[in-house]
Amino acid sequence: MSFLDHIRACNDWDPQGFVPWILDGERIGLLRRAFSEELRRWPAQFDVTPEAVHWLPVATDFAGRSAALAEVSAVLAEQGVVDPLVGEAYPVTPGQRRQARLVIDRACAPSFGVRAFGQHLNGYVRSGEGLKLWIARRAASRRHYPRRLDNLVGGGLPWGLGLAENLRKECREEAGMDARLADQAVAVGAVTYCRASPRGLKPDVMYCYDLELPEDFVPRCTDGEVEAFYLWPVEEVMALVRDTDELKLNCNLVITDFVIRHGYLDPEDPEYLDIVQGLRGPLP
Repeated sequence: MSFLDHIRACNDWDPQGFVPWILDGERIGLLRRAFSEELRRWPAQFDVTPEAVHWLPVATDFAGRSAALAEVSAVLAEQGVVDPLVGEAYPVTPGQRRQARLVIDRACAPSFGVRAFGQHLNGYVRSGEGLKLWIARRAASRRHYPRRLDNLVGGGLPWGLGLAENLRKECREEAGMDARLADQAVAVGAVTYCRASPRGLKPDVMYCYDLELPEDFVPRCTDGEVEAFYLWPVEEVMALVRDTDELKLNCNLVITDFVIRHGYLDPEDPEYLDIVQGLRGPLP
């Protein structure tokens, strides 16, 4: 196992297994062929062909399209075709978040293959013993990757919240930080990848942040999503990423990006260029 193995795992998908989901001539998602067949039960809305699924909602405004898709999603969730709905709205966009044409329940985003956005924060400490990273262990109750290791703070970016506002919320819920401390986080770029999932496709954008924390800071989860925190030397965390699958899959990429930027993984590594390029995989 290696840093590059995790990058490849996050970019594992076959375009031949998907068809475009199109609204007004724009591709807004990618659907598994089997899932596209489920949409034939709404022939007035979905024109399903072997090459594409054209969505023809009656409404043409943002709210109306969102409501129309919500009705379809509720039926699909009730029948177990998509995951149970969570009530968190994600943008459906042909490109950037601000170009959203409607919203979709977060649980349905992979099934419709829409681009999803999130924020991940590396919390680190400089001490006499060197650089250390705070790592979280996900609670056993989490739907995805239960009890796997995670970034100190990480979460989706729902519609209706700005990046700064959502980061404050995630820092408060997952690590017990106040807004003053959360606002010291430094935006350091983004990691992108596209991966097939059992339900569909995840073309994801993760905005990355670094936050240097005081030595006396101790994170405290307030929303039940984390069961433990660890403060480990960066070299130990690197070894976990490089040699194991202990971390939630996409968190490996965020930490790999961190150790490159902080000089712990350098160009002498024979896979360095492939790793650097792979952290910004092309999105469909």
